[in-house]
Amino acid sequence: MGFTALFVRLVVTSALSWTVYSWICLWQNYQSARKLGVPLRILPISHGNPLWMLVDKRVVPLARRFLGDCSFTRYNWRGWEVDDKCRSHIEMGDVYMQVTPGKNWLYVCNPESLLDVFRRRSDFPRPLEIYQMLNVFGPNLSTVEGDQWKQQRKITAPCFNDLTNEVVWTESLSLATDMLRYWSDKTSVSTTAEDVRTLSLHVLAKAGFGQSFPFQGHDASVSAASPATSYKESLKEVLDNCILIMILGTNFLSMPWLPRKLRRVHEACVSFQKHMENVYEKEKYELAKGKPAERNLLSSLIRESNKEEAKDSVVSTDARAFAGLTDSEIYGNMFVFNFAGHDTTAHSLMFSVAFLAANPFVQDWLSEELKQVLGDRQPKDWDYHKDFPQLKRCNAVLMETVRLYTPVPVAKWTERTGHQLQVGDKTITVPPDTMVIPSYAALHTHPEFWGPDPLTWRPQRWIEKRDSIEELVTLKRGTFIPWSEGERSCPGKKFSQVEFVATMAVLFRDWQVMPELMRGETSEKARARLLNLIETDSAQKLLLQMLHPERAPLVWKKR
Repeated sequence: MGFTALFVRLVVTSALSWTVYSWICLWQNYQSARKLGVPLRILPISHGNPLWMLVDKRVVPLARRFLGDCSFTRYNWRGWEVDDKCRSHIEMGDVYMQVTPGKNWLYVCNPESLLDVFRRRSDFPRPLEIYQMLNVFGPNLSTVEGDQWKQQRKITAPCFNDLTNEVVWTESLSLATDMLRYWSDKTSVSTTAEDVRTLSLHVLAKAGFGQSFPFQGHDASVSAASPATSYKESLKEVLDNCILIMILGTNFLSMPWLPRKLRRVHEACVSFQKHMENVYEKEKYELAKGKPAERNLLSSLIRESNKEEAKDSVVSTDARAFAGLTDSEIYGNMFVFNFAGHDTTAHSLMFSVAFLAANPFVQDWLSEELKQVLGDRQPKDWDYHKDFPQLKRCNAVLMETVRLYTPVPVAKWTERTGHQLQVGDKTITVPPDTMVIPSYAALHTHPEFWGPDPLTWRPQRWIEKRDSIEELVTLKRGTFIPWSEGERSCPGKKFSQVEFVATMAVLFRDWQVMPELMRGETSEKARARLLNLIETDSAQKLLLQMLHPERAPLVWKKR
């Protein structure tokens, strides 16, 4: 009894001490923020508080019943930006600050100011403390800054070239053809999200490591091989559990007393690393023999790294001065390529298929272009260099989807030094240790940039005619940033575009999709129900995604 009372007293004392400390920090941050002269919103809990991140989605809806629409219920939960869109910036202007016990967060919705932030990379670097968890297999583009980042970018950027994109195109066409055959044989499909994730996984396996796998639908899956022995299953296990791996770390997951499920994740990490090591050693052997490189990212990364090392070896005999990547940097970047390219494209495909199912006239518009460009040729005869550049409407569907549902938000900060920033006709001095957030959801839905219907999914807004030829519209720079902007923009942007366009082309040239009708439901009501599901049941987990797409099964029919 005495021990229990002591334990309770200790917990209560710790909680009170933490609360007092948090309020002292909040007051200090408020005093710093009010000097900026911008609108402020006070939040009692830090955005990055890990305990709060576990319960925020449960607590805030309950709090909203009693507190209504206040700063806490509007902003103090993950993914609030998608729900808020441009509302806060319309109320408060181009810039405002959220004050929390941890850091102050400056939100900016001014294209010129944001271009300045992206351009001044040393003044507004990425907050590496947020991205350090991506160091699962080694340092990489997402977790380094300064000269180390410049060198990694110099080596990795050439890997994303048209030779790789051609592999992505061919593999995506083949996998999408098999996926469509699987879907068309079913009366309705409730596994769209799982199936497009499989497609994306297999594209990465081929383009990343030269491994090709046939498509297998989610319902048709048989018991998987062990991730300890199968490359495909190890990659799938790593990507499916990447947030668990990043939080707990591979060393902790190796503990023998952990549940079998967690130890299986560790086995997958070991197997995935072993596969990268095997390919690495094979590539180094073939490089030494003068053999041509395989057309995949890992081979390209090794070759580009060796080129840089060879250049430096001419001017320096000190091995430490060589500019090539270390083994761990190669493994780290390959993990990030897979992590960044898997669910981002898969979620965008899921959103797009759902939107198209709810908008049959857009499907007709898409099919019209596909038939005009591709004719009656079979997908195996479609040419990346000739056909991909002409499929502007498919690209417009992707652009419109990531405009409204940007999968990965962007963050900057001021680190140890304050910096001035021009916002409109006002110059503000952003204090040290302040997060600077491009308000992507506001930028992508603000009427000033997108006209009178910014919340409507309408891919046609991306197409304009120039001399009777359809082209993608030229936007004002800084108003559309789903792949970030500036030097640190996503190197895999075209990779994702090629995969998406190839998949759309296969699905919608000769086929159409619609939501399955519930009893007594009309087609119009079914489409409205699907649009409502997209709007109300999408949220940020690790990335922005539809939470329960299986609640609106889809039906595929031949045109």
